[in-house]
Amino acid sequence: MSTGPKTIYYSKGINGGDEDAVETTKQQVSICALSKEELEKMIRKLLKATSSLDSQLTDQTSTHRALEEALNDPKNGEYAIKHLKQKASLAGNLERLGLLGSNRCFVEFGAGRGKLSHWIDLALQDAENVHFLLVERATTRFKVDGKHRRQGSTFERLQIDIEDLNLSNVPLLTREKLPVVGIGKHLCGAATDLALRCILKSYKTEQEDADKEPLKKRLKSEEMETTREDPLNLPNCIVSNIPNGLSVLGIAIALCCHHRCEWKHYVGKEFFSSQGLGAEDFKIFQRLSSWATCGMKRHSIDISEEEFGNANQKVNLEEHNFEEESIPYGGTLTVEEREHVGRLCKRLIDQGRIWYLQQQGFDSALQYYISPSISLENVLLTAIPLPTIQQTEDS
Repeated sequence: MSTGPKTIYYSKGINGGDEDAVETTKQQVSICALSKEELEKMIRKLLKATSSLDSQLTDQTSTHRALEEALNDPKNGEYAIKHLKQKASLAGNLERLGLLGSNRCFVEFGAGRGKLSHWIDLALQDAENVHFLLVERATTRFKVDGKHRRQGSTFERLQIDIEDLNLSNVPLLTREKLPVVGIGKHLCGAATDLALRCILKSYKTEQEDADKEPLKKRLKSEEMETTREDPLNLPNCIVSNIPNGLSVLGIAIALCCHHRCEWKHYVGKEFFSSQGLGAEDFKIFQRLSSWATCGMKRHSIDISEEEFGNANQKVNLEEHNFEEESIPYGGTLTVEEREHVGRLCKRLIDQGRIWYLQQQGFDSALQYYISPSISLENVLLTAIPLPTIQQTEDS
């Protein structure tokens, strides 16, 4: 395991985002402190901002044969089966997107015990040269990544906060020069924004370095060489800019805990601005997002099994704390209406993430990946590179 701030891939706050000048206070917005008129005004803003969005996400609930035996094992109780179904659907969606294969590195953000990577590895039994980087800031007991002995795959754990991880400096990636796939299961609140910035910053840096040299000069220096791996018969310097040559092959993150998002870290600030919204609006929507799970009781909090048995279990429980559900509310909205408002807040926040990924050249989408009876946090964010102009013209 690689640990500590002295590692070469540690760069304090590199993925944290910029502090907004408007954000002058760290104090949380209290929904209770809002008057009825203020709350109604915010809901009108929310409805306007989400009116153009699709009302229903596509259901992409899936499974994968690698988990069939475990799913049918009577020794696994209801709790374990719920999480196995989620991992099976994540693996199935990775396969649907063409992200399961050889010669790549999976970066699992918020890895916990590493169970998601464990099952993805089992789904890649015939793949070669596959690596897993497990990013987790907490010391984790009962890890499963040390149990893998399959030839063709390796596991490495990075004990570091996502905010401080310079992915482009990780020795494995600089040495192997493999494209990466970013994954995560219930990546809590702001951690999703940190992960998106982490994985795309490294991609952007590599692209910018390549772009510093004029295209004609690069073409001449490579003497227009082509390779058998190039199905389009394009120069290598152009092949590096089509999907199969990008440093980021794709992203699949199961979202969670929007009430723990932070404006500073949020990647969708420009999207909010385009809707006439700002930091103060975000803070209120972020708090209201917890209404989406009003019906949840504390004993049914959707904590992943990776976090149980962890030496820092109390800390991890607080990471997925649903204290927001008990916010006193004296208004006239029903529980169902509050849940609808909460879901719209989540959707709006996630739409900013979609916008960010699209601006970076990715085809990004939100979809349901599991039934709400399994988890109320059942939305998956995916992204794959858009085809470039060169590829489109030659296809």
